[in-house]
Amino acid sequence: MRESAPLWIQSDGLLLADGSHPDFAEVRDFLQGVAELVKCPGGLYTYRLTPLSLWHAAAAGWTADALLGRLGAWSENGVPPALAEEVRRHVAVYGRYRLVTRDGRLLLQCASPSDLDLARDAEEAARWLGPDVDERTAEVRPEGRGLLKQAMAAAGLPVIDEAGYRDGGRLPAAFRDMDETGNPPRLRDYQQEAVDAFVSGGSGVVVLPCGAGKTWVGMGALVHLQCETLILTPNGTSVRQWIRELTSRTTLTSAEVGAYTGERKEVRPVTVATYQVLTHRRSKSGPFLHRGLFMGREWGLIIYDEVHLLPAPVFRMTADLQATRRLGLTATLVREDGRETDVFALIGPKRYELPWRAVEGAGFIARARCTEVRVPMDEETAARYAAAPRGERPRLAGENPRKAEAVRRLLERHAGEPTLIIGHYLDQLKKLAEIFSLPLVTGETPQAERQRLYDRFNRGEVRALAVSKVANFAVDLPDASVAIQVSGSFGSRQEEAQRLGRILRPKSSAASFYTVVSEGTVEREFSRKRRRFLLEQGYAYETEWWT
Repeated sequence: MRESAPLWIQSDGLLLADGSHPDFAEVRDFLQGVAELVKCPGGLYTYRLTPLSLWHAAAAGWTADALLGRLGAWSENGVPPALAEEVRRHVAVYGRYRLVTRDGRLLLQCASPSDLDLARDAEEAARWLGPDVDERTAEVRPEGRGLLKQAMAAAGLPVIDEAGYRDGGRLPAAFRDMDETGNPPRLRDYQQEAVDAFVSGGSGVVVLPCGAGKTWVGMGALVHLQCETLILTPNGTSVRQWIRELTSRTTLTSAEVGAYTGERKEVRPVTVATYQVLTHRRSKSGPFLHRGLFMGREWGLIIYDEVHLLPAPVFRMTADLQATRRLGLTATLVREDGRETDVFALIGPKRYELPWRAVEGAGFIARARCTEVRVPMDEETAARYAAAPRGERPRLAGENPRKAEAVRRLLERHAGEPTLIIGHYLDQLKKLAEIFSLPLVTGETPQAERQRLYDRFNRGEVRALAVSKVANFAVDLPDASVAIQVSGSFGSRQEEAQRLGRILRPKSSAASFYTVVSEGTVEREFSRKRRRFLLEQGYAYETEWWT
């Protein structure tokens, strides 16, 4: 590839970007909005144009001509004609199907009669269609509003939902003139832009880096819409953080904001609940015991925090709630189960995204240095690994005993710095906590004890904590500056980004993120996959080989 062109485009939709090219950062920022990163071997970044990525681009206002023009300007070989045709087709289909209301009826409005024929040919979609109103319009069964969009997206026929939303119960709310710190709570410019994009565009997803204030976007949407709101979060810690932010930053009172968890069942004008409680049932075939929270109140807004974690049962419930505005918040709009299309159909398209490096450059999150530390196995562990069945190898690699020495050396390198040691396997974390005399926080740690340890860490009384995957989300440890990842959930890009996010609160010096990987094992491949999202965001990984 010549220096004059940073991009090589294949007819199958693969885009090869030269990471050493002077224009690469600009190319990367463009591609992350219109394509998906596949891999990055040796500084050659491979992206793929997909129907979903092109629909997101179309929803963001890109035309096919503008997309192709930008790709062609950066390409060594131009845009192959076959690919140009595919891009035009996928961009053009966005906007050909719209859900509207007319005379109290829910209608699917198509751009042409042949488009309506295509919708009826999609078996799962057709079951929700009623009689034709005219040659390009059909009635839609109201209860099928979400399921129709889901089925149409699966068939490659995305639907723009313009059928409107119910207002929900009115709830006056505003940001306070002054919070407990003595400062006026105000949205940053990009947070206000995200709120505006959501309000003007309709339901959808806002993507902001960890530590960039996604909660503020949710509060901004609530304050703008002035309506009763249901907020769904991954865990009880997130529930408490949302409630604390809402009652300290806005005029909402504790009587207006309730928690709906396994411990408390408060249904109030603003209710913050966990995904887990919504999906709870006594048996696999039994009813969801708390579905009534979802369906029994006229919510005007539902906020899905960490929307990339949305459980399958909540997808099904969300399909019934299409008349309610839906705001998804995430730092990583990727799902390891491949259900990004369902997020698109049932929550909405990406309404706003800000690259991590842009937020870092503005000083709103910390600079970070990422390093992969490769550690060999001892002879005994290597022999066990070689003889083990395929399904047991990830755990053997993750729990490599020689990782303890790597942790010791890293703790010495960063002596005195607030450090998190994060892992997937509890036995491994317990051993490390014992070896280094560290407090340990897991899902088994009572909430009160968990909060006590977090408070001690924040006060500087504890300089290092061992934490399980409970630290992946909603852990308020603003001073943490070093994270040492000793094991993870296989190839999860979400988890890698979330763990880096634990140390991205603004600070005077750069944060340090280490991922400790067993050399010559499946962890190497897991590691390559895990860091793909961060590579797309502009984080380069250094490599250290340790003996």
